[in-house]
Amino acid sequence: MSACNQRRENILNSDRTAVNPAGSTRFRAMQHRNFQLFIAGQLISLIGTWMQTTAQLWLVYKLTGSAPLLGVFGFASQVPMLFLSSIGGYVGDHYDRQRSVIATQTCSMILAFALAALTLANVIHEWEVIVIAFLVGIVNAFDVPIRQAFFVQMVGKEDLPNAIALNSSIFNGARVVGPAIAGFAIAWVGEGWCFFLNGLSFVAVIVALLMMRIERTKMKPSKDSPLRSFVQGFRFAMSDLPVRSALSLLSVLSLFGLQYSVFLPIYANDILKGGARTLGLLMSAAGVGAVLGALQFAARTHYRGLARWIAVTSTTCAVALIIFSQARVFWLCSALLFVVGFAATSQMAATNTLIQNRVPDELRSRVMAVYATMFMGVQPIGSLLAGGVAKRIGGPYTLAVFGALVLVGSLFFLFRVVMRLPRTSGETTAAPAND
Repeated sequence: MSACNQRRENILNSDRTAVNPAGSTRFRAMQHRNFQLFIAGQLISLIGTWMQTTAQLWLVYKLTGSAPLLGVFGFASQVPMLFLSSIGGYVGDHYDRQRSVIATQTCSMILAFALAALTLANVIHEWEVIVIAFLVGIVNAFDVPIRQAFFVQMVGKEDLPNAIALNSSIFNGARVVGPAIAGFAIAWVGEGWCFFLNGLSFVAVIVALLMMRIERTKMKPSKDSPLRSFVQGFRFAMSDLPVRSALSLLSVLSLFGLQYSVFLPIYANDILKGGARTLGLLMSAAGVGAVLGALQFAARTHYRGLARWIAVTSTTCAVALIIFSQARVFWLCSALLFVVGFAATSQMAATNTLIQNRVPDELRSRVMAVYATMFMGVQPIGSLLAGGVAKRIGGPYTLAVFGALVLVGSLFFLFRVVMRLPRTSGETTAAPAND
């Protein structure tokens, strides 16, 4: 073992708290002090983030009464990921990741306070909400690949799958809690205070990051441009069969499968004859499933069988979406959305884990930038596509078609990729870097 790796291992061991190793493996990443700090701060911050997202959607609709502008808002908040995550990956591989995440969280806090000030002063317009959403999207394009690559420095490679799953569980837990709090807060004190509370929530994660003890890794100097660095990460991802296949399937899920949320207002109002409460319950059903899916994946103690699990969860998600598209009873819709949330989140966590296990450390942020682009970057395209198709054939049939496309991708992945992998496949072995 090299001296650098030995120092890193010593720091990770010293940061482990006295947790009974015979206890539940579901939370083993919580043995690391750094990850404890991260989770505590992240949970508070994510609740605030979901509060702001909900309040922004409500504010845009209240100011304009325009459903298409809601789509514009979603597009503006997500499209920077498609074009700028490559630069985020470059930063993460050439600059200190801890300081970089602190910088992105600080920028998000400033934007939240700016939005709160404009709203509380009653000078806010819809275009300002959309512009700030776009700026937050730019920050996220840097934050996501850097933060994903930062996990391994907090917990080490052994506990990385558990850390990814636990992070996913709190993200989806916040997705259940945040909008509910926002709904009451909007009714009682207005949207502006939701934005203000989100700004305050970033203090928790920034303080947590500052309290961490992270070894200062020596970043590899590079004269390459961010674009060339992204190409290096993309070349690695496309040259590795498990990584390439898992990323492609995740893109199909993001482009088609995750667009079900666009159609939930149609189901709540027109099909189930409910209202905002029905919509909230449907969203919560998917959120609860997502939390349990992440926690279930957190119980894994090894990297074996990830490709097979990705195939199973993706197929399950696709079938549930197809059935949901034709469901007309509330309890059945809720149950199916629970399954969709469970399967989709488990697939995301498994894909993230498979990639992080195989990627060399010197390419980690760049490959995670590819992950962010192929996952989150295609979502705004899917949103626009879903809206266009739904105008012609309606929401339920659009969702059925999208579910069928995910099913085709899942079966292709199963028979052309998983079935060809040996039982002791290379999905569990780190691949060499290409640069």
